[in-house]
Amino acid sequence: MKMIPVIVLTSSRQEEDLQKCYQLGVNGYVVKPVDFHEFINAVKELGVFWRLLMNRLQKYSKVKHIMMR
Repeated sequence: MKMIPVIVLTSSRQEEDLQKCYQLGVNGYVVKPVDFHEFINAVKELGVFWRLLMNRLQKYSKVKHIMMR
């Protein structure tokens, strides 16, 4: 299960919470908006961001694999 990305979606802006999450191995820490519509938009944008990131990582890993042959 270590390969499953974990993103913390929280209302906490405490530095100690942020640090603890990264110490525990989370991949992202997002402070959610209080307004419901802003929250929905933030979640959508997070999904788009994550897909773009995964596409780049997949391309990089393919290039790296080819270069190592």
